[in-house]
Amino acid sequence: MASDNFTVPAPVATRVVSRREFVQLAAAAAPLTALQANTAEPVAALKVQVVRLKLRHTWTTTMSSSAYRDTVHVAYTRDGITGYGEGAPIARYNEDAAGARQTLEAARALLLSRDAMQFAKIMSQFLEGVTGNWAAKAAADIALLDWVGKKLGIPLYSYFGLDAADTPVTTFSIGIDSPEMIREKTREAAEFPVLKIKLGRGSDEETLEAVRSVTDKPLRVDANEGWKDKEEAVRKINWLESQGVEFVEQPLPAHMIEQTRWVRSRVHLPLIADEACQRPADIPKLNDAYDGVNIKLDKSGGMLEAYKMIQIAKALGMKTMLGCMISSSVSVTAAAHLSPLVDYADLDGNLLISNDPFQGVRVERGRLRLPAAPGLGL
Repeated sequence: MASDNFTVPAPVATRVVSRREFVQLAAAAAPLTALQANTAEPVAALKVQVVRLKLRHTWTTTMSSSAYRDTVHVAYTRDGITGYGEGAPIARYNEDAAGARQTLEAARALLLSRDAMQFAKIMSQFLEGVTGNWAAKAAADIALLDWVGKKLGIPLYSYFGLDAADTPVTTFSIGIDSPEMIREKTREAAEFPVLKIKLGRGSDEETLEAVRSVTDKPLRVDANEGWKDKEEAVRKINWLESQGVEFVEQPLPAHMIEQTRWVRSRVHLPLIADEACQRPADIPKLNDAYDGVNIKLDKSGGMLEAYKMIQIAKALGMKTMLGCMISSSVSVTAAAHLSPLVDYADLDGNLLISNDPFQGVRVERGRLRLPAAPGLGL
């Protein structure tokens, strides 16, 4: 169920991010948009907003600590049907919400002047014409696919040929915090059968001790590039194996692929690439350094690219995981529609906020339950 009650923060400084070729592409499409403006009722409309999502708890990882996150939302309307999209830009990838909004505004002519059923062609031009700003691309991709699903009258998991009964269990993430808050967060996550623990800030043992004082559930660990030394990573991972941990995400910085390959040869727990795996071309070079990849729509540029990444990873015999940034139910539900394809899911970004403007995918005892309504089913 959608709501128009978005909270829009004050404007912040931004930067121009689109390439000259994309500006020329948008200019070429502009006459068609101008023609629409002369009609009594526009053929299509695009609404772009920055939405401030308030966290239930301060969210801390090795990279940042915050009480809110700004995401960019898109409402694409054509033929009386509105498709919704969202992208969650983060500083790790040199992106912010204001820049994402600017990029989407620059893409307005492209998005409005083309037949939305040619969404793959539209997104190909968007991907090729803009440098960076993958969260903005994801927002447009999700909105177009939501529109297409609604136009066809089918949920997106059906469009991709998937069975909603095949969704995996999602983890619930526990951010870095004081031992007291970690224990409280762990208790609040009682309904989730598997937890994801953020490590990598020098308090790893203390954090795991706090979690284990409350629960003996299986754990998955995300170091978020926090361990900078390969020997330290080996020590940590071998210790985590004794703590009931199933696998470790991104133990070393993304660029340290050779060092990660060395670590992998000395540990037993599977290693999952996160920051090292952003787009399809990244996956083949990671094949012998990691056991699997964590795919996020905001990193890849949307559902179409994420689907492609899942297929590439599977073809290489790697484990697949769908993750998310802190975002509303728009982005999380979009990823959830692809989740029957993957081995693992970490789709809890909407559960970490207190002002979600949408309702979409639900979680029942940890398992993702997809909406049956057309499109995303929001």
